Amino acid sequence: MKARYLALILAPLFSTAALANTYTGPGAQPVTTVAAANEAADDTRVVLQGFVTKKLDNDDKYEFKDNTGTIKVEIDDEDMPAAGFNDKTKVKLTGEVEKNLMSREVDADIVEIIN
Repeated sequence: MKARYLALILAPLFSTAALANTYTGPGAQPVTTVAAANEAADDTRVVLQGFVTKKLDNDDKYEFKDNTGTIKVEIDDEDMPAAGFNDKTKVKLTGEVEKNLMSREVDADIVEIIN
C-alpha cells in the first residue's frame, strides 16, 4: 500500500523532468545569429560569434556584427575579456535579447575571444 502512494507521489516528478527535456518551442535553444536576435522575443538567450565593430555613444554600448547583420550590444566592464581586443578580433557573446519599444539589443553576460 505504501509503495503505491510513493509511486503516485513520485510519478509527476519524473514526467515533468521528461517533458522539460523534450521541449522544442521558442526559447529552447539559444539564438546564434544577429538576424535571428533582431527578430527574437525579449529575454531570448543568445550565443553570437562575430566582431565588436565600434563603441557607441553610451559607455557600455557597442555595435556587434556577424555575417547576417549588426546589432547594438551592452557589455558591462566586468563582462569584458581580460585581454584587449579590437574590431578584427573574433569574439563570442553570450547573453540575452532586450526588446525595447522601438529596437532590440543584446545584453552580454560573457564576452570571450575565440581567435
